Amino acid sequence: MSSHLVVVGGGQSGFSLISKLRSLGDTRSISLVTAEKYPPYQRPPLSKKYLIGETQSKRLLLRPTKWYDDQSVSLYRQNKVSSIDIQNKSLLLASGQSISYSSLALTTGSEAIRLPDSMGGNLDGVHTLRNIDDVDNIAVQLKSATSVLVIGGGYIGLEVAAVMSTLGHDVTIIEREERILKRVAATTTSEYFEKLHKKNGVKILASTSVIELLEKDGGVCGARFDNGFEIKTNLVICGIGIRPNQQLAVDAGLTVNDGIVVTKSCLTSDPNVVAAGDCARFPYRGNLIRLESVQNSIDQAEVAAATLFGRKMAYRPYPWFWSDQFDVKLQIAGLNVGFNRTVTRLGNRPGSESTWYFKDEKLLAVDAINDGRSFLIAKKLLENKNNPEMSKLEDSSFDIKALL
Repeated sequence: MSSHLVVVGGGQSGFSLISKLRSLGDTRSISLVTAEKYPPYQRPPLSKKYLIGETQSKRLLLRPTKWYDDQSVSLYRQNKVSSIDIQNKSLLLASGQSISYSSLALTTGSEAIRLPDSMGGNLDGVHTLRNIDDVDNIAVQLKSATSVLVIGGGYIGLEVAAVMSTLGHDVTIIEREERILKRVAATTTSEYFEKLHKKNGVKILASTSVIELLEKDGGVCGARFDNGFEIKTNLVICGIGIRPNQQLAVDAGLTVNDGIVVTKSCLTSDPNVVAAGDCARFPYRGNLIRLESVQNSIDQAEVAAATLFGRKMAYRPYPWFWSDQFDVKLQIAGLNVGFNRTVTRLGNRPGSESTWYFKDEKLLAVDAINDGRSFLIAKKLLENKNNPEMSKLEDSSFDIKALL
């Protein structure tokens, strides 16, 4: 069999891997299999500009369909992979078609966690937000929505709530923890965004969980909470997290652990299979982690491409993220996991601030709110493994540019 790469998953990672391979001069035949009807596209705008209607689906595409033809990539759209036969190097599509490979790349991404059917998760008007079809369905029901309930006070939930509120809808967020963003941010960042949302009319109910969604004529009409409180709503958005799409790997006998376990060079437990993006769990500072971000999807996929091409590379992530809510941009550099100290500084313009996360004397991450300058400085400090003195950051008159 001639050299043939099959890429399973049509997200950012799948596209980035193929694009990098071609830029390296790799000429092998490539097939890209995706369950979606679209070729790979950007997902961050889904909860913002696309939901509002400011951009069209064709503008989300990472490349037009013709690009794949030009790059000799066979696109299998609206095709779901049923199983992978590692021993015989083949995969079976739900359509019954079998595809052989010499190398396989799993860029299967992740899926949104839904409420169980027993709680009303299958009612009409209950949605998750993960792909174009999800947003299209939400947009249709928005036209008749009287009030919107967002379950989950993480970044996706907050972004959706901001858009819904901007469109003039009555919005309520419920969060089971005592504050929004508790699992991902310090109290100062949480409080900033709580004030921002409340200022814009969003109601936030913390320390609150859904017991059940109420039904009328097959659709959601309300929600009952663990404190006995009930509200009326005919549109529910679940932002309660995502999980890696790893079942294909599990069934194929690959090593998994809340994600497909890979080496620093993105190899799975099978030497002919690589994995990258949301679905991959990789070594980082002595642990195995997964990262759910555009930056990780691109950078890790490019390392996987280099591995397929025969170049030895190790993935060394420098994580960064962002979130747009109302007129506020949050930029995050680094990972704050394990922090035990923080310093918050006001920025140079009204409404801007930054929170710096430390583990003892080591800088871990920075949340920069409407403060691009602090974000860029922190990002460079983290990349260079420089640890600024907390006493300098605590001095409001200190110019942090001097840290570089």
